[in-house]
Amino acid sequence: MTTERLHPRALSVLLGLAAFTVAMAGVKGISGILGPTFLALVLIITVYPVRVWLVRRGVPGILASTVLLLSVYLLMVLITLALVVSVGRLAVLIPDYTPQINGYIHDVADWLQARGVGDKQVNAITSQFNVGSLVGVATSILSGALGVLSDLFFIATLLLFLAFDSAPAMHALGALGDRKPDMVDALANFARGTRSYMAVSAGFGFVVAVIDSAALVIMGVPGAFIWGVLSFVTNFIPNIGFVIGVIPPALIALLDGGPGLMIAVVVMYVVVNFLIQTVIQPRIVGDAVGLSATLTFLSLVFWSWAIGPLGALLAVPLSLLLKSLLIEADPEARWLLPLISGKPEAEAREEAGLDADPEPAETEAPETEPEPAE
Repeated sequence: MTTERLHPRALSVLLGLAAFTVAMAGVKGISGILGPTFLALVLIITVYPVRVWLVRRGVPGILASTVLLLSVYLLMVLITLALVVSVGRLAVLIPDYTPQINGYIHDVADWLQARGVGDKQVNAITSQFNVGSLVGVATSILSGALGVLSDLFFIATLLLFLAFDSAPAMHALGALGDRKPDMVDALANFARGTRSYMAVSAGFGFVVAVIDSAALVIMGVPGAFIWGVLSFVTNFIPNIGFVIGVIPPALIALLDGGPGLMIAVVVMYVVVNFLIQTVIQPRIVGDAVGLSATLTFLSLVFWSWAIGPLGALLAVPLSLLLKSLLIEADPEARWLLPLISGKPEAEAREEAGLDADPEPAETEAPETEPEPAE
């Protein structure tokens, strides 16, 4: 009898894994559309409370949606400018240090020859390093981050529709509360978790940016303010964002002040950024969104593989969406919540809003005049 029960369960697991594999192959195939679409959705969810606040104070709905749209556009412009300026600043600074770069290449060649490496092998190695290749390697990392916003026209157009469709969608979702309460509550929890994650990341990112900028100014590293802005942007990449953010200032410090200054910059970033972004922030993010630090890191690896650079930026919101749809919306699957959050069952269920009374939906004040038909 036990064997009869195990076989269907094992078969269900295998079928689930097979279906998941096929689904992820589809996700990789449409990652160019899925990533920007989800980014636009996350931006609207993050800024949507602005619209609710305006409507509750009597602002007409169409005007509140316009303010929501402009707020998201401003956020996108600021992020894009920060990345563009960082890439441009690095590309301009590196050629100014051509003598230092050539000197380091010569030192490496001498070191290899002193340890018995042949001239042919040394020339093959050193020929791969020049100012152009160094600029390419350094900027490719930042360009990869910039690539998450490369399809700006598509994102901007999609945001236009989402901004004006968000209020009807919220009303329609609220109307389904009696028929599909588990699904509605799960989606509402996803929205709250996404906003909490973005708020925590922005707060810690600002602290990290201020500390990094001040420390780099004291050390005399060129472009300190730009690298501080870059630290803020890369803070939205869980766990390893500081690694991307330290590359440009460390490289410039090496060329401008030598290995000693570079080591000082790296040590400063490790102490400050690693402590905040890798030790403290994941714990608070986990408390805010119900994901353990280990799962947060694994989600970064997984979604970066599935979607690319944009997956690293949206790893936590994407994992929250799967958690809401597959676990919180299914009463039979909620036993997984303690494993996902790394907390006792009662606390995990409370964070998911399953034991407490359901929170009232975010409704908007009735508009005094009907909006004109478009």
